[in-house]
Amino acid sequence: MSCIKQINKRFRGFLPVVVDVETAGFDAQRSALLQAAACILRMDKETGELYVADSIVVDILPFEGAEISQEALKFNGIADPFHPFRGAIEERHALEKLFQPIHREVKATGCTRAILVGHNAFFDLGFIRAAAERTQVKSPFHQFSTFDTVTLSGLIYGETVLAKAVKAAGIEWDQKQAHCALYDTLKTAELFCRIVNAHPLCPPTETA
Repeated sequence: MSCIKQINKRFRGFLPVVVDVETAGFDAQRSALLQAAACILRMDKETGELYVADSIVVDILPFEGAEISQEALKFNGIADPFHPFRGAIEERHALEKLFQPIHREVKATGCTRAILVGHNAFFDLGFIRAAAERTQVKSPFHQFSTFDTVTLSGLIYGETVLAKAVKAAGIEWDQKQAHCALYDTLKTAELFCRIVNAHPLCPPTETA
């Protein structure tokens, strides 16, 4: 029996897009969103396997009045959110740049909308939603549904920490590059693809 080989059929009309954000705190409404990355996934028409097709990262200037935790900056390695060498842009323009290729992919694949894939996905979705509401930029993502690789890797590999889950899945991990939005997104995408590809969905067998 051949397995489903169309991405819009595999996930009930949703397009999985892997996202990671770097922030200046834990409160999506009050803490600055400093960096966001997304990986667009596609499905091989011959094998039905998912793979990373494209990626994008944007550096973002803190919105006016945003709270900035020095502990958070120390964790993600963004010493000065306003440093000109970051090349950071205003939140509205950053979201437009991040969302545009996702909107195009949703349309091209015949999906109804994107669904955010993340490691602790509620955190990433919370910041994406808050930023979209602040800037009035239309988000391509489902408002509350996600695919969370914490849950998936916990069930399959017995690991919930991204670095440990990635290693358990047989994927290389470089701790020196960790906590950069693009690197974490790429590794989360590899992890999600590895899990999905190991469990292909086949059409139900017709019964007489």
